[in-house]
Amino acid sequence: MSLALVYSRAQTGMDAPLVTVEVHISNGLPALSIVGLPETAVRESKDRVRGAILNSQFEFPARRITINLAPADLPKEGGRFDLPIALGILAASGQIPARALQDYEFAGELALSGELRAVHGILPMTLQTCAAGRTVVVPGANAAEAALVSAATVHAPHHLLEITAHLAGDRELARSDTGSMSDTTVQLPDLADVRGQHHARRALEIAAAGGHSLLMIGPPGTGKSLLASRLHGILPPLSEEEALESAAIRSVSGLTVHPYNWRIRSFRSPHHTASAVALVGGGSNPRPGEISLAHHGVLFLDEFPEFERRVLEALREPLETGHIMISRAARQVEYPARFQLVAAMNPCPCSWLGDPSGRCHCTSEQIQRYRNRISGPLLDRIDMHVEVPRLSFDEMQGPKGEYSSAVRKRVTATRGIQQLDRNNTLNSQLNNRQIDDVCNLNKPDRLLLQQAMEKLDLSARAYHRILKLARTIADMDEAGDISKQHLTEAISYRVLDRYL
Repeated sequence: MSLALVYSRAQTGMDAPLVTVEVHISNGLPALSIVGLPETAVRESKDRVRGAILNSQFEFPARRITINLAPADLPKEGGRFDLPIALGILAASGQIPARALQDYEFAGELALSGELRAVHGILPMTLQTCAAGRTVVVPGANAAEAALVSAATVHAPHHLLEITAHLAGDRELARSDTGSMSDTTVQLPDLADVRGQHHARRALEIAAAGGHSLLMIGPPGTGKSLLASRLHGILPPLSEEEALESAAIRSVSGLTVHPYNWRIRSFRSPHHTASAVALVGGGSNPRPGEISLAHHGVLFLDEFPEFERRVLEALREPLETGHIMISRAARQVEYPARFQLVAAMNPCPCSWLGDPSGRCHCTSEQIQRYRNRISGPLLDRIDMHVEVPRLSFDEMQGPKGEYSSAVRKRVTATRGIQQLDRNNTLNSQLNNRQIDDVCNLNKPDRLLLQQAMEKLDLSARAYHRILKLARTIADMDEAGDISKQHLTEAISYRVLDRYL
């Protein structure tokens, strides 16, 4: 048979579209051509494939070989097509049975010796191969990542000869399994390390319980970064669906996915010199940014006003929508970005505004100019603004705070009320119709909120965020309705609105 078909998959954002590798061998002068929008790495695969086939003791046909990567209008990149191209050549030349290829999908880069090397984006491919009802064959270095999809049948050989022996029926490939995928061995930073700061600890627990964004304001050394680094430790573990989404983003980014901690929420903390592309994603071949790598996890921005203004402004849309659309001239890619934003900043340029020592000498114009680095529309999208004051010596020497394990139980219970008993979504993600259904206020409380809006000059967005925050506080108290106490506490977490 001079024609062979091998199935593989490309990588386009979070998608893994099917690619059919068609190999045709015909008479003529020896030549090998690859068509179907191959990029440089794909075009160079012909030399890797030739070396791998010859060094595996197979014959490389001295005839005209045409390889078509269909569909023709889908760009193909990387070394992932080396393995399917090699198998297609062997099948078309009759050295392995062509019929055996139809139930498999292949991906992997070949060394000249025939060994298989890891490639990026294996997890999205495995998910879609499983949905198509085929078996996925990937390099051994990608075995643990592919086996995270429990429903998939995964083979992960280390050499081309192992695959050809399996297809010829000489030796079966073992099914890959990650074994025990426990996250109990991972020790996260504990909230007990934070001494004092009871108000900030309370705000952190509320933010965790409802998925709310949080901005902490205070002088240096008061524990803002310490508190932020403990947030993902009080969040419940990811569900399998959430964990697969998060791991898929790491996979297409080229980051390692570890089976022992894949259910732990990510914590991303980029430096304040990060560019807009690094934060939200982009490039000529669009890649995920920090906000997508923090999907279902925490994005911590320390020294918040020190980020470039245009970088911070890029956060506005994903904070509302939970995804980011990256558009370039050649392609358009959408990545999920449902992250929980936590930010920290100083109260003024010298950082000592309001300190009892009186060491701050910043003028009102300097303070206002410093705070204006954060635009009003962005600040309006942050649910909670919390002051973190300097601790006294006695507070620093005081007993340890409550452990993360105890706080996590309360957070998990509160999230259960929101996700299981009511809306199947966190309070921070309620839409306007759901807010009307679950955030009912009596007449005196509506009057209180009206007065707060008029006095603080709050927007409609801030109004809805206060209601959602009050709903979370009520859920923590297991209260059916929002009371005055819950509403008052929610309004108190709008610190900057009182000053700007």
